[in-house]
Amino acid sequence: MPRFLTIGVMGGMGPEATSLFFSLLVKSEDAVRDQDHVPVVVCSFPQMPDRVAHILGNGPSPLPMLIRTAKAMRRAGADFAVIPCITAHYFYRDVAARSPIPIINILDETAADVRKRRPAIRKIGLIATSGTVNTGIFHDAFKAVGISVLTPDRGGQDRVMNAIYGGIKAGVTCGAPRKAILAEAFALIRRGARGIVAGCTEVPLVLRDNDIPVPLVEPMRIAARVAIKRAGGKIRQL
Repeated sequence: MPRFLTIGVMGGMGPEATSLFFSLLVKSEDAVRDQDHVPVVVCSFPQMPDRVAHILGNGPSPLPMLIRTAKAMRRAGADFAVIPCITAHYFYRDVAARSPIPIINILDETAADVRKRRPAIRKIGLIATSGTVNTGIFHDAFKAVGISVLTPDRGGQDRVMNAIYGGIKAGVTCGAPRKAILAEAFALIRRGARGIVAGCTEVPLVLRDNDIPVPLVEPMRIAARVAIKRAGGKIRQL
């Protein structure tokens, strides 16, 4: 039996996005039997303070609990970790510096993947929480590989936030939330975006690649493949 490393998933932000990430891990592996899959430890901690609220100055910092979760991952046997929450990467450096195990940086991996696999893209649209947009963490990651980022206008960003917090996080993945996200994706495409980044882990729950005429870049899917490879598993070919 091969020696795999164990992936730690620091989840719960939100629970359905964590479930989606675990599903992506399973579906992205080239496995024919149970024993071919890499081992995974999942922690779903929905009581984590809201990341966007803190970034916008309206709530406590999730940093102490993120660090606690990273330490719990190590005690549970994880060799490295993934945080399936984009906005939480605002705290990445502080968490990684105090974590007993390495943590994959989803933003850097996403930018590198786009640059490698879709070199023609020089302008990309971002659909994400206001916390992620305001911090510029995706802008910085893509700037490092020569790609500029477009975001919705103020009204559009309000509609994105309402779709995420007023619908998708509550389990509503059709109807108004889906229509709002689709509308903002097409608005970004009209402004010149040659790809759309699902910059919040809830976005792929309502927006799929065949919904739009440009590539949908899914950081969670990219992170799943990176994690499997790091763990020593085999990647299912696209």
